[in-house]
Amino acid sequence: MNVDPEPSNVAASVDTILDEIQENPFPSMRATIATLRERTGTKRSDADLTGLITKMATVRGIQFFDDGNAAAT
Repeated sequence: MNVDPEPSNVAASVDTILDEIQENPFPSMRATIATLRERTGTKRSDADLTGLITKMATVRGIQFFDDGNAAAT
């Protein structure tokens, strides 16, 4: 079975993005995923990336909101 490796360390990139948005009271999950895809080229699903970002953001106390909807995390 041939699996394509990730183009870069996605978790490290999430950590960097969270550092950058730490002061933003309610960042958008969609914008965060878009930034992550742009920086890493990852092809992981939105659900997978949402889970990863949510898990890492929870440790930091960051909550996400999307496009006027209820809290995403």
